[in-house]
Amino acid sequence: MKLIIGLMFVLSSYVMAKEIKIAAIAPKGTNWAKSLQEFADEVEEKTDGEVTFKIYFGGTAGDEPDVLRKIRIGQLHGGVFTGKTLGDISKDVRVIETPFTFFSEREKASKALSSLAPYFDKELKKKKFTALGYYEIGQVYLVSNKKVTNLEELKGIKVWSWEGDEVINAMIKSLELVSVPLSLPDVLPSLSTNIINAAYAPPLGIIALQWHSQIKYLVNFPTAFSMGSLIISDRALKGISDKHIKIIKESGKASVANANKWAENDNKEGLAILKQLGVEFIDFDKNDLAKAEEIRKDVLKRLSKEISDEAFKKLDALR
Repeated sequence: MKLIIGLMFVLSSYVMAKEIKIAAIAPKGTNWAKSLQEFADEVEEKTDGEVTFKIYFGGTAGDEPDVLRKIRIGQLHGGVFTGKTLGDISKDVRVIETPFTFFSEREKASKALSSLAPYFDKELKKKKFTALGYYEIGQVYLVSNKKVTNLEELKGIKVWSWEGDEVINAMIKSLELVSVPLSLPDVLPSLSTNIINAAYAPPLGIIALQWHSQIKYLVNFPTAFSMGSLIISDRALKGISDKHIKIIKESGKASVANANKWAENDNKEGLAILKQLGVEFIDFDKNDLAKAEEIRKDVLKRLSKEISDEAFKKLDALR
């Protein structure tokens, strides 16, 4: 009898255990990946192994759109997504990334993201996703293998655009660049073969994705503020106790907060490393920079059918 009871206990514990599979573009060894692994370890410890996370790092589960598709068919349960893919779930989340909104004011952008988080939570929840926090990926810089010293010289340059990224496409059209849609893994080889001349990312992304090996110039003025989120499908959370869901949420938010602290420092160090590697920083003329607000207005017009008036009003109140 004792043996039977013992076996029943073991089997019931096994049934209760749940593995949540998530994916991230971040390669192992980066601070972003480190914070995710610490999150997974903490949840496993605090739930006594009843909830575990399996993390696919470095894009091994595919590009972000691939990961989102796999979540929707149940092969994966969540992931770390940048703004573009979050926008594929709920377009209003992209409002924080509209070009030339915060210029060089990173702290203002950070505060705006915190203020907009409850709104983004609500919008993602409508699509049956739970956000565990929002990453401050950082200020986005245009990098290229072709020297451009002003807005006029930018015209006609071939720049990567993430396929289906309406926010970036709006900026590309406003600046009269040539859009070349590519998946993220195709950017590096396309820079090396001159299929594209330019790409855009925060400094930590430029280095982590090894783009620095194929670019020579950086336009020393942020075009936008990039964000992301760690999200899990609500379907994956079914059957998990409220107590354990609370642990997942609290650990997730702590993990994202840690990643944000590291990201700020990593981006500062990233700019310094790019300089050390010989990347030339190009400063545009003040007259060109003064045109940024007008360019932003044109971008907003192009996005008026993509992002709601409510989202724009919330953002403008924070500017």
